[in-house]
Amino acid sequence: MTSSDAPAKASPARARLLEAASRIFYSDGIRHVGVDRVIGEAKVTRATFYRHFPSKEDLVLAYVERRDQEIRSAVTEAFRTSTDPKDLLIMMMTGIGSEICRPGFRGCAFINAAAEYPESEHPVRKAVRAHRSWFSQTVLNLVTAAGCADREHTTALLVLLRDGAMVGGDLGDPAAAREQLLLTVSTLLSPAQAGGVVPSPRP
Repeated sequence: MTSSDAPAKASPARARLLEAASRIFYSDGIRHVGVDRVIGEAKVTRATFYRHFPSKEDLVLAYVERRDQEIRSAVTEAFRTSTDPKDLLIMMMTGIGSEICRPGFRGCAFINAAAEYPESEHPVRKAVRAHRSWFSQTVLNLVTAAGCADREHTTALLVLLRDGAMVGGDLGDPAAAREQLLLTVSTLLSPAQAGGVVPSPRP
């Protein structure tokens, strides 16, 4: 990015476009939402849209990356509240449980985006993989610091629990999915010895 690009990327119009797209893509799906609808809800001109996003695919990628940064920031903030890795793992899963039960929940934004972009080398699919890699590494760091005996296996189970709860909360009873998620996580972590130095999550 050149210095001349910076003001445009930080403009209110771009922010409105991304906010509108994030809301609509999540609620209604990506492929079925056209550029005109995003432009209309963001109250910008078509020329303004294409000045910030050369194509719809660029907007979709920005949407996925925005959600990724929101979650990373939330986790970083949580790391400031405790140094106990077991508590932080439960805090992360409790946050996921709360998300499942919020009004308008429609599943995992990353799983949904990946389903609409099956091509393995598509930039959107790569962005989804980058987020999942970060999440898995963060969980692994905490599992290791908590002293779990089989850290790789425990990490894989926690990631699968997260994915299953997201799908279950969308397709079934959100409260039941949250309850089962937290109960299973608590049982899974009960033998672990909490303590140790918690590594900071990568930004």
